[in-house]
Amino acid sequence: MANNNPPRNAKSAAAKPSSQRSVFIGVLIAIVVVGGAAIAYLMKNPSAGEGSATAQAAYDSLQANYKNAGPAKPYVMGNPSAPVVIEEFADFECPVCGNYATVTEPDVRKQIVQAGLAYYKYYDFPLPMHHNTQFASNAAACADEQGKFWEMHDQLYAGQDSWGLNPDGETQVTDNPKPIFVGYANKIGLNAAQFEKCYDSRKYQSRVDANTAEGFKRGVNQTPTFFINGTKMPGALPYDMIKSAVDAAAATAAASAAKPPATK
Repeated sequence: MANNNPPRNAKSAAAKPSSQRSVFIGVLIAIVVVGGAAIAYLMKNPSAGEGSATAQAAYDSLQANYKNAGPAKPYVMGNPSAPVVIEEFADFECPVCGNYATVTEPDVRKQIVQAGLAYYKYYDFPLPMHHNTQFASNAAACADEQGKFWEMHDQLYAGQDSWGLNPDGETQVTDNPKPIFVGYANKIGLNAAQFEKCYDSRKYQSRVDANTAEGFKRGVNQTPTFFINGTKMPGALPYDMIKSAVDAAAATAAASAAKPPATK
């Protein structure tokens, strides 16, 4: 199962992991079977990794924080009448998600979504060990207020090295990503004053929380995780796997639609 801290994209240079990073990756692999969101607890309490019961308790506690969130409101792309729905639960600071967004997703958009084969939904699922990911989700939501979610989505993932994790996979590049996000807002043509007011107030935090809660309800425990017509498919899927799943789901939907109505 993939962890959340490999090189950010296919062009990233491979680096020799330090002993600290090796331990960190070991913790990620050990806990991801229980729930990626519990890693925050383990980073503060490394010995907890020795018992899955403790890790499960941490995951359950985090899940409970979202218990009363409202209905999810994903960000969408494509034709809602398409025969297949692709749903993605992702974390803007997750390097695996960044790799998918910059390498694979352009082909998914062009050859599947824009071709009318599938409708696409994106849900925030910010993992707690990523310090700036909540801020990034709020920046994306504020861009959506001005009709440019996907443009901000692309800037955030392409620029992860500027505002997210250092190559060690543990520390942050910056403790204040706002100036970088404002730069993205200007680059994609947003009203900067409106964007900053929205961002500073965390106007759409409830939407981020609701999208996260939806992930918990559906058993998401790593990022990215996809659902293709309801079938869960975790991990940064390659294009061919997504296309095959979309084709299979479309065929199933067509066969179901062609069945004669049941008679009493």
